[in-house]
Amino acid sequence: MLIKSLPLLDKAIINCKACPRLVAWREEVAVVKRKAYADEKYWGKPVPGFGSADARFVILGLAPGAHGANRTGRVFTGDSSGDWLYRALHKAGLAKIATSTSRDDGQELIDTRILCAVRCAPPDNKPSTEEKAECAPFFHNEISLLMPTARVFIALGNLAWTQIFSTLTEMGEILPKPRPKFSHGAFYSFVGSDGEKRLVLASYHPSQQNTFTGKLTEKMLDQVMKKALKF
Repeated sequence: MLIKSLPLLDKAIINCKACPRLVAWREEVAVVKRKAYADEKYWGKPVPGFGSADARFVILGLAPGAHGANRTGRVFTGDSSGDWLYRALHKAGLAKIATSTSRDDGQELIDTRILCAVRCAPPDNKPSTEEKAECAPFFHNEISLLMPTARVFIALGNLAWTQIFSTLTEMGEILPKPRPKFSHGAFYSFVGSDGEKRLVLASYHPSQQNTFTGKLTEKMLDQVMKKALKF
């Protein structure tokens, strides 16, 4: 049964304790902490989406970072991945400021919402198949609530790319077959059941594994944002 508003959905997400391994990990991290944040109070709970309820642009990530969103309580906030993403969003005119460091830093998204496929920080950034399946209804519910205004979905990484394809298919949308292969800059468009044209874009995730090695550069991420804005 779908929850019928984003505030109610956010509340349900924050209160979720469905996955014992993830609950134990996120809470342990919130107690042990990283030395640099020893004096901070960690969020230590599932992380809801952030941004406009009537967003045109929907950014899709993997899961909260243990010392990023699991610490700050805002998706893609307080770590290197967030630094990259919000810089790119600000440059594209979709974020009020170029950084996102805490829930009270004044950041606002413009016509944009960010959410993750999995809402709890997983050990080694690797949620299990069962954990992804347990969290999938939240993802489906949020996408359903955003569909009236959403026109562009930007999938950061293969999991988000796979999840949005599966979710849209479950919702009855007619998508390309077979599923387009994930790669940076990959995309597909479709006409929704409401007659609106929509675009799904792929980008490498702005994780340190990709940014430190040069697999993802600022220019590459900017190009994805520019393509989204042109749609």
